[in-house]
Amino acid sequence: MLRAVDYQRRIIDDELDVLCSGAPAISLEGAKGVGKSATGAQRARTTFLLEQPVVREVVDADPGQVLAEGPVLIDEWQQVPATWDVVRRAVDAGAPPGQFLLTGSASGVNPGTHSGAGRILSIRMRPLSLAERGPVGPTVSLAGLLAGGKAPVAGRSDLDLVGYVAEIVTSGFPGIRRMAEGVRRGQLTSYLTRVVDRDFAELGHPVRNPAGLRRWLAAYAAATATTATFETIRDAATSGQGDKPARSTAIPYRDILERLYVLDPLPAWLPFSSRLRELASSPKHHLADPALAAALVGLNAEALLRGDEGTVPFPRQGSFLGALFESLVTQSLHVYAQAAEASVAHFRTHRGEREVDLIVQRPDGRVVAAEVKLAATVGDGDVRHLLWLADRLGPDLMDAVVITTGPQAYRRPDGIAVIPAALLGP
Repeated sequence: MLRAVDYQRRIIDDELDVLCSGAPAISLEGAKGVGKSATGAQRARTTFLLEQPVVREVVDADPGQVLAEGPVLIDEWQQVPATWDVVRRAVDAGAPPGQFLLTGSASGVNPGTHSGAGRILSIRMRPLSLAERGPVGPTVSLAGLLAGGKAPVAGRSDLDLVGYVAEIVTSGFPGIRRMAEGVRRGQLTSYLTRVVDRDFAELGHPVRNPAGLRRWLAAYAAATATTATFETIRDAATSGQGDKPARSTAIPYRDILERLYVLDPLPAWLPFSSRLRELASSPKHHLADPALAAALVGLNAEALLRGDEGTVPFPRQGSFLGALFESLVTQSLHVYAQAAEASVAHFRTHRGEREVDLIVQRPDGRVVAAEVKLAATVGDGDVRHLLWLADRLGPDLMDAVVITTGPQAYRRPDGIAVIPAALLGP
């Protein structure tokens, strides 16, 4: 593989710079199309592209070939699972730092492979965040918010609602977003078709009812940014249909789609302290990219801006566009949080009396709380849950923000930061 001349450096590259200086083998994992191969190729001297049939056949005959001049990129290693064990043994034998970079689009250990624990370090790669897409240069750092002190926030964005909708439907998959609009929609559809028709089979689970799986995916997409039960999603997938998939069928759908990183559910936050009680544990539903969700329910930018949601097969509070905007912000925060060695979750009490869209947690348990609002302005009602949480957490809450589509970053008199989504970065 030739290194791309026009490669766009990603936020994860800074993390890889550090890891490659100390770890002999790194597994870069994520959905197909997020840019793993291109990022790996920037560092490789020798590459093995195992999705190419000829290369796969040769390496399958002799997996030891990957012990080549390094750094070595083994792209889609799960196509020849024996390569994982070859790398593991090489690490045990004293491979130097940065020798191996493996990429994979399916999580979990294949039969016959060792877990790699303690030998192969795994990190997640997601689609392009808003900061990486570059519509506006970020002026507020998530790492800075996590540091505490409630530093001043400032900056101005000219990205309006139309611009954010364009970012949602254009997608964060690097190759897809460069395509013309009609081609891009077709490519997103083809991406989903490949998942159903090929990727399931490659994991040993061929789909007997492809139409049923597509309906389930559409229902899941319609439930974006909700905590709807999987039974509710299953019912929505079969509205007007007589062939409701059995629970024993629907659960494997979910599990395999998560293994393929097509689903990217947001876990519920379980704080270290006991000051918060009766917390819900259900995840919020998100796909790898909100563009996939829009494509699955058949909505383009014009329909989203019109509020035309007749094709969304799911009863929900709030607009579907608001859910997609929250999903875009969530995807971006995952990228920024990983760079800061933090995690992302959501907060909700059992009955839903209190909820906060995003909780970014440092390793020591301290957090930044964020609400996502599809609007340019913020009123007192939009911050009530943040203020309630601040009262409960005290000094463990490093900062609280509302992420908007507005033009200006600033702090309210109550200390809550208001930040346009495009101005937030790592």
